Amino acid sequence: MPQVAKFNQSGKELEKVELNDSVFNDKINKHVVHQVVNAQLAARRGGNASTKTRGKVRGGGRKPWRQKGTGRARHGSIRSPLWVGGGITFGPSPRSYDKKLTKKMRRLALRSVLTDKVQRDELILVDKIELDQPKTKAVVNILADLNLEDKKVVLVMPEKDKNLYLSARNIPNVKTLLAGSINAYDLLDNEMVIFIEEAVKMVEEVLGE
Repeated sequence: MPQVAKFNQSGKELEKVELNDSVFNDKINKHVVHQVVNAQLAARRGGNASTKTRGKVRGGGRKPWRQKGTGRARHGSIRSPLWVGGGITFGPSPRSYDKKLTKKMRRLALRSVLTDKVQRDELILVDKIELDQPKTKAVVNILADLNLEDKKVVLVMPEKDKNLYLSARNIPNVKTLLAGSINAYDLLDNEMVIFIEEAVKMVEEVLGE
């Protein structure tokens, strides 16, 4: 079983903790991780570009001139794509970039990323983090005690902790996530992953099935 260090919030190492083999020591599937990360990034795209076809552009209901006898080319509407101010041919319209992924793929990607983090020594546990009030400096000090002040860090909480969330949100290189909301992209996008101990148990229950 893989082992990771567990610290208290003062940075003192308490013990080595064994993690679930099926979650943190799984076979790494790079292909599935790539698919899942691409799908996550695609889902973040707005897809708001919008153009109007000739049927949606205002005006142009009357034929600009008669069909024959003027010496000019035939036209039925000044809103034709050939005219300035006319409609757009095959232009973009609002769309969703979402890609379908199975639950099995998402879980496999998560296990692969978590396994990779453990193998690279980029994952640690903290027994608990208790803050009396929201204070950014408190989280800065915790990271300094863990020697992670210069790292890009994602902090995984078992449940929403308002004091911890508000204290961490103003630190540029720190992101907080709930155990039920972790995803492959956010784990890969950060150099270090800090799990509050209870959060690990929750992840193991879900991914270890």
